Amino acid sequence: MPSARPSAAQLAAATSATITDVIAPDLRVLFCGINPGLWSGATGHHFARPGNRFWPALYRSGFTPRQLGPDEQEELLTYGLGVTNVASRTTAKADELTREELRAGGRALVERVTHYRPRTLAVLGLGAYRTAFGRPRTTVGRQGEPLGDTEVWVLPNPSGLNAHYTLDALAAEFRTLREAVGLPD
Repeated sequence: MPSARPSAAQLAAATSATITDVIAPDLRVLFCGINPGLWSGATGHHFARPGNRFWPALYRSGFTPRQLGPDEQEELLTYGLGVTNVASRTTAKADELTREELRAGGRALVERVTHYRPRTLAVLGLGAYRTAFGRPRTTVGRQGEPLGDTEVWVLPNPSGLNAHYTLDALAAEFRTLREAVGLPD
């Protein structure tokens, strides 16, 4: 059953909250958002805000056999998938994060990747990746430098605020990743 809409008080209380990663050793793909939004902080679920296109893009690209909801995030593990964030602090908008928070988040992400060893890390947000990893010329797609044995991809941010990508274009980028990592339809 989908999570109830958080109240204004719950959203306000979610500022600077953190949410638990959906992660396990040796995942096929570890998806990495920029940071949790207020809806995610209030519900404890990744990509929880209505209008966020992560869950539809995941399904339309063939990563999952049906569209999961944020409250079903633990099911990702059964498909060899997981979710984390560059920065753990919940904000109303990602641009509320400082450059140092993103850089520190990038260092912490490297530690998580080194510990859990996913086959692929997919960072969902070009600007956040550029800042967190000091790579200002990065483009969407497979990156040339792995993190240890983990291949790195950068995909567009699935936020509904990212007007540069339609849901179909976002799903196409996710599909390219799915095909590259050898996951079946």
